Parts: sequence; C-alpha cells; structure tokens
Amino acid sequence: MPLMDSKIPPIREHRHPETALAHGGPMCSQKKGKSICPILAQADRSFTQGSICPLLPGLGIMLSLPDTLVLLHGAVGCGSCAHGNNVNIRVGNSVRGRPSGDALWLSSALDEINVINGGDEKLARALVEADKLYHPKVIIVVSGCLPGVIGDDIDAVSAKVQDEVSAKILSVHCEGFKSRFMATAYDVVYHALGRGLMPEPSEVKTKDQKRINVMNVGSMGLGDEKELGRLIGEIGLEANFFPVFAHPESLRKAASASLSVSICPTHDDYFLSHLEEKYSIPYIIRHMPIGIKNTSRWLEGVGEAMGLASEAKKVARAEEKELGEALKGYKEFFKGKRAFLSAGEYRSLATASLLKELGFQIVAIRSFHYDGFADVEIEKLTKDSSEEIVFNVANVQPFEEANLLKRLKPDIFLGHWHGNSTAARLGIPTQVIYNSGYGYMGYQGAFDLARRIERRLKHPFFYKRLETEGRLSYRKSWYAKDPFSKIRSYEAL
Repeated sequence: MPLMDSKIPPIREHRHPETALAHGGPMCSQKKGKSICPILAQADRSFTQGSICPLLPGLGIMLSLPDTLVLLHGAVGCGSCAHGNNVNIRVGNSVRGRPSGDALWLSSALDEINVINGGDEKLARALVEADKLYHPKVIIVVSGCLPGVIGDDIDAVSAKVQDEVSAKILSVHCEGFKSRFMATAYDVVYHALGRGLMPEPSEVKTKDQKRINVMNVGSMGLGDEKELGRLIGEIGLEANFFPVFAHPESLRKAASASLSVSICPTHDDYFLSHLEEKYSIPYIIRHMPIGIKNTSRWLEGVGEAMGLASEAKKVARAEEKELGEALKGYKEFFKGKRAFLSAGEYRSLATASLLKELGFQIVAIRSFHYDGFADVEIEKLTKDSSEEIVFNVANVQPFEEANLLKRLKPDIFLGHWHGNSTAARLGIPTQVIYNSGYGYMGYQGAFDLARRIERRLKHPFFYKRLETEGRLSYRKSWYAKDPFSKIRSYEAL
C-alpha cells in the first residue's frame, strides 16, 4: 500500500533502520574498507543533555505557508518553539512582498481536565472559532505529545467539523515521543500536504516540459532560491520552489512538472517518492548545491536528466571560472585554518566540502543524525585525504561539543543560529551555517559565505571578550575525559 494512503506516516526509524543518533570517533572512509554504519546503528548514550523535538523543524515549514493557520493541539507550552520561528517568518514574508506579520498559530491549550476527559470537543470548538476569526484558506491541526498519549483523534475531529468551516483542514501527526529523529517532522508535514492539497492524477492534463520541482528548506532564504532559479533558468528551465513560503498553488503545479530535484536528501526523500509513485515524476536526490563542485554536480545532474547536459556543463564551467578568480584572495587567507562544523547530516558534510575548497582544514563535523544518505558526502571528504576528521553524531549534546572544542581548538566554528553559543563562550569565532537573510547556496552563496567568514576571523575581539566573561558550567574533570565516553552500545546500557 502506498505510504500516502495511510492517515499517519511511518517514523524515520521504520523507513530507515540504519538511522542513528550516537557516534563519536574518526570519520572512516570507504577506501580503507571501513563503514561507520554498524557502529552508529547499535549505539546510544548513557547520559543525554537534551534533544530537538520534531515539532520544531515541522513548524518551520508549516508557519511559513501563506493563508494558513496552524492549530497546535496539545499543552500550551508546545507552541513555545513557534516564537523562535517568528523572525524568519516575518522576514521571509517581507522580502516576498507579503504582509510581514507574525506567524499565525493558535493552541487548544489542553489542561489537566482535558487529559482526564479528552480534548476532542475542545479541538472542535477551536477549529470553528479559528475559522471565524482569521478566515484562512488552510488550517493545519498539529497533534502534540499529549493528544497522542490520551488518544485524541485529530483526523476524526477534523472530518466532523469540516462542513462547518470554510478552510481546508489538514492533520499533522507530530507527537515527539514517537520518533527520536527530528527529520521525521519533514515526513509528517509532507504527508499532510500531499494528502490534502495535491490534485488527483486525473486532474493533471499535461506535463510542463520546462518545469522542474525544487524542494526548498526552511534554512534557505529567497536569495538562495533566486540563485538556484537563476542557474536553472540559464539552461532553459523553470524552477517551482516549494513547500517553504510556497502558496498551495505551487503544490498543484508540482504535479505537472517533468522532474523533481532535491536540495537536501534528508528533507525530501519521502515526498519525492510520492511524486514519482503517484504522478510518474522522476527525481534526483543526490548532491546539495553548497560549494563549488557540489553546485556543479547538482546543476549538471538536472541538465542530464532533462536532456540539457551540454548546456549545464557550459554554465557550470563559466561559473566556476568566475568564482575561482573571485575567491583567490580568500583562499590564501584561509589556507591552513582549522574549522569545526555542526548542522544537519547532509548540510554539515556538504559545507565541510565547501570549506575544504576554500582552503580550510576540517578538524570535526557534528551531525544531528545519521541515516546513510550522506555516505556519498563522507566519501568525497575522505577520498585521497590524509587528514583525520572527527565525526560526532549528536542531537544537541553540547557537553560533547564543549569537550571536543577544548581539545581541537579550531579557528572557527560554523553551526546553526541556536547552537553557536558553546563555541563563542570558549572564545572561538562563530559563523551561522545558514541565515535565511543571506545567500548560502550555489556559486554566489559560496562567495558570500567566504566573505562573512573572513570578517569573523579578522575581527575576533567579541569572542575573546566573551571567553573571559561567559565561562561554561562544565568542570575541568569533564574536559579531561573522552568526549564520547557516554556513548555505549545498546547491550551495554
């Protein structure tokens, strides 16, 4: 049975049994006859310092959708992470010429009485009231942990009140306790969008031979979309970006595209499989267009799939030549400097390849999870290289990160906007690994990131001051221990 036929999608652990959250040690390369997969698949921690709930990245997509209201069904505190998305939503709407208001979300605010009696009636009233107050075109009901525990049926409630509201109601099952892997959030959101907003195959009359679907992610901005759209346009094609900040009409257009191409395989594999299965749209799910070579590989892959291989190669060679000239001074400055990266699986590894192209030595990579998609990126980093890169798989766990940073003493740390404080308080200059207000992908993104890193390294005074006044709370004895001493096989826990 197709996965989309089910009301609830499978979690990542079931779709990708090799998915894992705990690993620490040298990055193994395939040329040495080693594989990191058996180590990762059988490991966990005897101590954990927190994790990212799938609701956080899920809300990053849902809150960006225009004419959409998100109704969080659960305890009111589950909506707290929505505030962290608000700046991105306001800026993202503003640069796209839309009203730059706050993200539109409400909570059913389940309390102790609802836990005992159930929250179905409260959800039904909330749906009707939300529709009357805000008049959205779509309402997304998101089930948190609490409804999942007490057994509230958000699908049944949504179906019951659908005739009473004008908005289309979608259901997203994002109970954090069901999956330890935050990437499950992408699957559950795509599941709801695919089931609720996509047309039936019979409604798709013809395929657009020039249109390709490009699956954007919340951690890229309009500048990245323009850069990738420019490159695709250079070879005579049109890019349809979705789902982030995309109007529901973009989903309908997706069904008539001739090709789908991923930006982040971890983010996209579930929905790309659905588009191929239901609408016979082939897809490409390799290479992230971050860095010089990876952008060329990505663009040339699109060209080859669409019968435009020579055009894509011509564009890629011209872009590489121009960028190579622009980066000469930066490469000389970066030569020999040591970098530590922390981000999602594919992003961290692709960015590491970019930094190597810029002249950096990569001393460590910290990936939020591992699911096998990025093995190709690991091979790129380790092929024909004598450098030993520490590879840490950790969903948060700043205690391991602090220990590693003390040992490795990198010149710069690149991480997510919410995860750079540990390095900064150790006096290490930091650079946000992405910022939706800046370019990051494609050839232009590589140049822009190089400029930002240069400024950080030339002006480290803030970090030196922070080191003297922002001491971390870990004891000296912890820094003397193996940073991965809390990682154990399941049998040893």
